Amino acid sequence: MKLLMISGDRAILQGKKGAFWHTLEEMSRHWERIDVICPRVGGVESGKWKVENYPFPNVCFHPSSFSLWRQSKWIFEKGKELIAEYHHDVMTVHEYPPFYNGLGARWLHSATNIPYMTEIHHIVGYPNAASLSERIGYWMSRIWLPRWGTDLAQAVRIVSTEAGEELRKWKVPPAKIMLQSSLYLDRSALASDPGIAKSHDVVFCGRLVPNKRLSDVIRAVAQLPNVTLLIIGDGPERRKCEKLAETLGMESRIAFTGWLASQADVYRAIQSARIFVMNSSSEGGPRVLFEAMALGMPVISTRVGAAPQFIDDGHDGLLTKGDPNDLRDKIKMLLRNEQERLRLGAAARYVLDIFDRGMLVKIYADSLKSLVSASNS
Repeated sequence: MKLLMISGDRAILQGKKGAFWHTLEEMSRHWERIDVICPRVGGVESGKWKVENYPFPNVCFHPSSFSLWRQSKWIFEKGKELIAEYHHDVMTVHEYPPFYNGLGARWLHSATNIPYMTEIHHIVGYPNAASLSERIGYWMSRIWLPRWGTDLAQAVRIVSTEAGEELRKWKVPPAKIMLQSSLYLDRSALASDPGIAKSHDVVFCGRLVPNKRLSDVIRAVAQLPNVTLLIIGDGPERRKCEKLAETLGMESRIAFTGWLASQADVYRAIQSARIFVMNSSSEGGPRVLFEAMALGMPVISTRVGAAPQFIDDGHDGLLTKGDPNDLRDKIKMLLRNEQERLRLGAAARYVLDIFDRGMLVKIYADSLKSLVSASNS
């Protein structure tokens, strides 16, 4: 069978081996061919782009040569061309504001009648919006998704129960909603290494954007004398966070690494700290939280995404309100109690059995293939 994927992820074309790379590596084992239509990438010519020197040669990328304002049209035109040439069996579309993927998929489905799945990995601004743009994104989602984002799709994939509850409130037909985690964990890559020295007290990892609420993590650590913070990642909030650290007089206690070269480097850096903190106001997964748990890290997380489903507060992790004072108290308690950190970290590794990459990706692939059978019946 052949799969057409509509995605906004351009990381692979930018040379990054992140979550999408590892998903496609596994997905390629279940399909004769996968074509990925995505937005423009600087330095990459439009048209067919084959992933060379990677272990999935049956995956081809098709980046647009236009701005995002023309992305829906690119999806429609390129999609029709690809379907006519390769006769894809099914399509999946990653949907999020401003919904250019979903609009292009609607046009393509109407023109070709190809069955498709809408994938909603994250409702922007839910449960809490961190900025005006997130509030606008939530408002757009509430209008678009039930009316045009899901009405023609054969199935709607969500990755957390809270997203499903919200979609049901918006009158998305429950029969279409399919809960399937995208937290694919690779057991072989997530082997805990007790030999890594603990050179930092707290570690944060993620894109530096408002919904991650890194500034509150910095304020919490600032209240704990001599406690150090490692920040892995980059993004538009970096300079703001660096200035906050300067204002609080704690530059010497914070290290910004930027993006690290490989997944292995990220995993090693996470393990160089005693505690992992995820303080987001809204999330889809988040994947890095469960990667940290798989590595045997004691974690502190807000109640967003899949965290409240899979963290039993006090048993395999700690849940926080996310304000600086609550974070401070939980960090302080764990730093004072090494045995508690070890106990939480050991218990957290159970996620490797729940989110096994091979198992979950097979379920994902099989669910897409089932849409073909349903449309032919």
